[in-house]
Amino acid sequence: MKTSKYSDSLIMSILKQAEAGTPIPNLCREHGMSSATFYKWKSKYGGMDLSMMTRLKELEAENARLKRMYADERLKSDILQDALFKKVLRPVQRKSLAQQATEQFKISISMACLIFKVSQTCYRYKARLDEENQQIAEWLIQLTNDHKTWGFKLCFLYLRNVKKYKWNHKRVYRIYKELELNLRIKPNKRIKREQPETLAVPTAKNESWSMDFMHDQLSDGRSYRVHNVIDDYNRESLDILIDFSLPAERVLRGLDQLIEWRGKPKRIRTDNGPEYISELMEKWCDQHGIEHVFTQPGNPQQNAYVERFNRTVRYECLNQYLFRDLSEVQDYTTDWQYFYNHERPHMSVNGCPPIFKQ
Repeated sequence: MKTSKYSDSLIMSILKQAEAGTPIPNLCREHGMSSATFYKWKSKYGGMDLSMMTRLKELEAENARLKRMYADERLKSDILQDALFKKVLRPVQRKSLAQQATEQFKISISMACLIFKVSQTCYRYKARLDEENQQIAEWLIQLTNDHKTWGFKLCFLYLRNVKKYKWNHKRVYRIYKELELNLRIKPNKRIKREQPETLAVPTAKNESWSMDFMHDQLSDGRSYRVHNVIDDYNRESLDILIDFSLPAERVLRGLDQLIEWRGKPKRIRTDNGPEYISELMEKWCDQHGIEHVFTQPGNPQQNAYVERFNRTVRYECLNQYLFRDLSEVQDYTTDWQYFYNHERPHMSVNGCPPIFKQ
């Protein structure tokens, strides 16, 4: 509260000057006050001496203090009466009631803590765990929105190996389930298959490349072809070639461009498609000194690396949008290819993106 510049003795002096006959306008001008202030003083302190005036102010202050005390005690009683039917034992429950009281009754934090016997340190404490859980939830929602086919494992590996967060997988999975982000697993028919031979894993880049074709359609129904090339060592996508027609000449031109910056492989693995068994492909391999390995007809598992990559391209890239023309397909797959190589976790590379394996 702002302290008045007029002391008690000055007020009494002004009133006595007025009683002695000094014009009131002159007094107001001399002391820098309004006539309303003068008449307020006169009605309140007229006929008193300095000691009586001081005593009056003391009584007013004491009365105001008692009113505040009564109001505070009444407010405390109301708050406790409101919380009487709630079983309050643990500090976290008392903290919750104190927070409700500050919001509902507009009281200060110190008073709320006093009523419910909670320290202000406890009241103001915010667990870091809650903030981190919120951050985990935001990441999971963003990842599942951006990548509709991703399940928990890919989301967790992305956060652990790409974003370098050290959150425990059980904690992340608990939040993943609370958000109800689980994908429904469609049951597959139990078909007994012979155990296929395990493909040899190259020990360095450019030891072995795998290639294969895919087919898809634009929104107007026109079919186009996709030619995929990957490095078997780290499953890196080397080229995704897209066109309405991809004859052997077009495929070889793309491979020549790829070799210019990547270097040539020791061998390539393909199926027995007409482009691969053509005379042009055979001559090209002889010219570059590249061994051409064919899979047996009807055994796509012998080219499992690129077949698995085809599935990823299908579900995570091509099936996500309806493309109007080839330029849209090429632009989107180019961006997706960079993401696949640099950010998407891959199970065969210990949950890291392919580019991380050197």
